[in-house]
Amino acid sequence: MATPLMSLIFLLFFFPLHSAHNSSFSSVEYSILPHARSDQKSLCSQLVHPAGYPCAEHTIQTKDGFLLGLQRVSSRDGDLEKRKGPPILLLHGLFMGGDGWFLNSAKQSLGFILADNGFDVWIGNVRGTRWSHGHTSLSEDDKEFWNWSWEELALYDLAAMINYINSLTDRKIYVVGHSQGTIMSFAALTQPDIAKKVEAAALLSPISYLEHITAPLVRLMVDTHLDTIILSAGFRELNFKSDWGTVLLDNLCDRLVNCINVLSSITGENCCLNRSRFDLFFEYEPHPSSAKNLHHLFQKIERRGLMQECILTHPYQRFERLVCVTIFHITERTNFSFSKTKTDPIPNTSLMS
Repeated sequence: MATPLMSLIFLLFFFPLHSAHNSSFSSVEYSILPHARSDQKSLCSQLVHPAGYPCAEHTIQTKDGFLLGLQRVSSRDGDLEKRKGPPILLLHGLFMGGDGWFLNSAKQSLGFILADNGFDVWIGNVRGTRWSHGHTSLSEDDKEFWNWSWEELALYDLAAMINYINSLTDRKIYVVGHSQGTIMSFAALTQPDIAKKVEAAALLSPISYLEHITAPLVRLMVDTHLDTIILSAGFRELNFKSDWGTVLLDNLCDRLVNCINVLSSITGENCCLNRSRFDLFFEYEPHPSSAKNLHHLFQKIERRGLMQECILTHPYQRFERLVCVTIFHITERTNFSFSKTKTDPIPNTSLMS
């Protein structure tokens, strides 16, 4: 373990520092991940309007000041101004954004499929993603801008989305979450004022426990404590499309793990990915997230068993005590009162893995 660990330390400390004095990192001939699109405008204009669907951009503010992007999509022959079918909110996964629901053809993309079947489709984008719009007072260069994990995404971002959609439609909302979007849903639905506005939730690849993960790149990151190293190095934002992030991932894959198929290296084998769309996938993904968010999720992989304490020992802000359970973290700070065992019923929630 010493060799990959020292390699990671070298990559994390050397490449970010060196790239500041060497512009060649921004013009690498080939990289596993291309840099973020420089012509980015809006999700509606990039992916939804070109497919022939009506789409409107909305901006909402969370209680802690983040400005989130929401998109509202209707069927090709629909009218965004008229009353429509039941509202449904789609929540993306880790290092993803709302674009993930539209990257295949209209017949293969859930956002379009739901719109064509009469749903009032809403697309959520959490803080830090490229489709959201910063903060009322913080810059993305401020470390406080990145001082959050999935807990804040649940209690602030998802709460704001549900409240906003409910206020506009005056109807209960269906929620579809994928991966990170499922743990957000689990946590948010512990709050009675949020739960009463949700009709049902369908959770795709739900995060209830993570120690079974075998994807090689993820296991390497966990086993070498990459999350702790990143925090110790002073990084708060994780952006694998930045200069240093691209170089880091390229070198991890060149030196430590086989990433010929980078998606399988991260997610595990997938029978049904459309490989002909990979170039388009990587134009938009991955999105930024926070180092603290990754740290909390990695703790779910490292700490096995029920009700096991997880201690955050990184130096920014204060120590926090977490309790890890098979459903999701219950923290002393928020005092979640959700089901603590997998056998307790979770009404109106569909788990799909």
